[in-house]
Amino acid sequence: MPIFQNLQEFLAHLDQQGDLVRVKQPVSVDLEMAEIADRTMKLPGGGPALLFERPVLAGGIESRIPVAINVFGSWARMTAALGVTDLREHAERIRELVKPAVPKGLWAKVQMLPKLMELTKVPPRSYGKKPPCQEVVLREGEFDLTTLLPVLRTWPDDGGPFITMPMVMTLDPESGAQNIGMYRMQVFGPTTTGMHWQRHKGGAAHYRAWKKNGSTRMPVVVALGGDPVTMYTPTAPLPPGINEYLFGGFLRRQPVYTAKALTADIDVPVEAEIVLEGYVDPSEALAIEGPFGDHTGFYTLEEEYPTFHVTTVTMRKNPVYPATLVGRPPVEDVYLGGATERIFLPLAQLTMPEIVDYHMPPEGVFHNLVFVSIRKEFPGHAYKVMNGLWGMGLMSLAKVIVVVDEGIDVQNVQEAWWYALGNIDPQRDTYFTRGPVDDLDHAAQVAAFGSKMGIDGTRKWPEEGFTRRWPELIEMSPDVKAKVDGMWSGLGIER
Repeated sequence: MPIFQNLQEFLAHLDQQGDLVRVKQPVSVDLEMAEIADRTMKLPGGGPALLFERPVLAGGIESRIPVAINVFGSWARMTAALGVTDLREHAERIRELVKPAVPKGLWAKVQMLPKLMELTKVPPRSYGKKPPCQEVVLREGEFDLTTLLPVLRTWPDDGGPFITMPMVMTLDPESGAQNIGMYRMQVFGPTTTGMHWQRHKGGAAHYRAWKKNGSTRMPVVVALGGDPVTMYTPTAPLPPGINEYLFGGFLRRQPVYTAKALTADIDVPVEAEIVLEGYVDPSEALAIEGPFGDHTGFYTLEEEYPTFHVTTVTMRKNPVYPATLVGRPPVEDVYLGGATERIFLPLAQLTMPEIVDYHMPPEGVFHNLVFVSIRKEFPGHAYKVMNGLWGMGLMSLAKVIVVVDEGIDVQNVQEAWWYALGNIDPQRDTYFTRGPVDDLDHAAQVAAFGSKMGIDGTRKWPEEGFTRRWPELIEMSPDVKAKVDGMWSGLGIER
């Protein structure tokens, strides 16, 4: 599978594969484009990627910058974007990396060298010449975000147009470590946007650190577009200290090339389409941001967030503006979140090897529902796994965790619910606790803090207080299944 070097190269590949629709008629960025995208995303399999070649801005002005949307919105495009035919390939690479087997003998050690050498190739590298993302430079007074970029307003009650697929780059003021996150940005005016830094995210932690040290200028740089892998990495829940460019290089099997922003000591991906450079003033009063039709399927209401002041814009000579649409599932983030689920399974298994698989179905919009299958080895094992997951990174925001036995396919939501609901006594097998919840959880009694529920859907043991005889699952005998396998195709039942 090829590794694509930038967004336009990936779009050309999708076009060649017949997986890109070029919308040639004028379409307004105000709601119309979003409605087309939403209908497309709800087609079987996620629908094709879309390239709107004639975006219409406010006042009927046509933008010269086309809009790409639903680029990651199918399993085929998601795997192609990450350079694999199956996302489990990356999961297995991570599994080997975090828990390598100790080879025995000289020849076995020699055979490990290629894996070790692979790691030396993936750290980010400096580009060393003028990067494509800085072919055009617009300084203060030379741009107006409201007319320069075809930013979508996606839902009727949205507070304005929102940049929805940014790579927001910030620095820790003490260590200098760089973080890249994906946070929506409401365009407030010609040179300002909101910065929706949810409190659990890396960008918000950096903002608090800059505020604590009394700074009035926190440098912030936002990249729009890049190679598909780098565009994915801000959505990944990386462990602390793991640089997104390093992780991107690992997935790509080749380094991500970066260059310094023109106005800040921040590394930007050279293959970005558009880069916004500027600052956030931690001493400045917060601004009202929102409402916003969010991935929960509900509007996020107005709240106060920092303002991003844009001082410089750089871009390719002929850039493409990347966007995504969030709303009632399924939409494009089903595949972005699904990729994270598959790729990061080995990290969960590193600390909890009893986990066989987990699944966060789209209906639960990732943080509302998690199914987990385990190899149950002792009484109360399901509760150990629930609490372990609630202590693991952003999994701490999960609202409901349902644990079932191994052999149950948690990717099949019907099967998982059938097994769990058949195995529970509601009073005995539900477990309630409290902890952090997603900022977007409008049902929590207070913002970002609420209750959680664990459901033990495993087979109960006598030590867990179950004294009756537990029934066996219904299964056809193997010999009959084998015999019917042999005659099935000739029965004419499947047409």
